[in-house]
Amino acid sequence: MKNRKFIMEREKIFDRKRHENRQDLTGEHFLGDLGQIILLIIFLALWIVDSFFINYSNFISKYIPLFVKTPLSIIILFSAGYLAKTGLNIVFGEIREEPSVIKKGVFGVVRHPIYLGSILFYLGLLIFTFSIMATIIWIIIIAFYCFISKHEEKLLLEKYGKDYEDYMREVPMLIPRIKRK
Repeated sequence: MKNRKFIMEREKIFDRKRHENRQDLTGEHFLGDLGQIILLIIFLALWIVDSFFINYSNFISKYIPLFVKTPLSIIILFSAGYLAKTGLNIVFGEIREEPSVIKKGVFGVVRHPIYLGSILFYLGLLIFTFSIMATIIWIIIIAFYCFISKHEEKLLLEKYGKDYEDYMREVPMLIPRIKRK
């Protein structure tokens, strides 16, 4: 019984990636997942080594008190988790019978909340230690997310046309607007 439950849970997790045959989804850049994994490994390795072992470029950290860095990092990390989890649940959690542009929830705030969540995850770690070397990798990561976002938006424009064009005008790509139009 426990084995069957475990297998069902595992299949549920892996079903998120088995979306090629879903008509309500558009697609991703073919280097998206691999690029994200490689950049995550590079970032974490550099951040850990610089922040906790060689302390080469995190000299700024000693000027900012722990009681400022820690809560700020935690707030950013929780925001990152919320955006990523909510975005993934909206996209992969339900099959939409009639394919359409997703505008609900976090997708009403930014067009790529999952990527924004990833960017904020890195920022949360950076704020805790202020590693300049890791910040350089973070900038590369942001450029990568912009690149794959643009690719995905081309696919969405091909599929949804004017509806997605209107959505692009209404909702920013990665940086939420303070005031709505």
